[in-house]
Amino acid sequence: MVETFEQKVKHMEQAVGIESLAEEFKACRKTLLALGDENRQHLILEMMQMGSCNGVRVGAITQRTNLSRPAVSHHLQILKEAGIIKMRREGTRNYYYFDVDAEAMKMLLQMLTHVTKIMAQLPDRSGAE
Repeated sequence: MVETFEQKVKHMEQAVGIESLAEEFKACRKTLLALGDENRQHLILEMMQMGSCNGVRVGAITQRTNLSRPAVSHHLQILKEAGIIKMRREGTRNYYYFDVDAEAMKMLLQMLTHVTKIMAQLPDRSGAE
């Protein structure tokens, strides 16, 4: 079967769209990895339930989870590097609080929107009629 000009253009557009999506995935990798871990999801939910706008200490989070203090610190560091939380130091005490990087969330939403658009252009593959 010979491909029409319109089909060739459509395939080229899809290829460019997928290449662009690959770059978006790469840009969102830290955020996706940080949010994709069950323990980090649990830490985020626990911190939200604690409701302290001034931040929370590792010890307080450790008491509310089944994780060790070093594990909590490790997961908080990953969330911090992903731009989901920040840390404030007061003397020798560290307080962790939410301050999500707006640019990181914008890129994540853009990537998810792009995935949705690409999926909408694909033919139905379910076999359902």
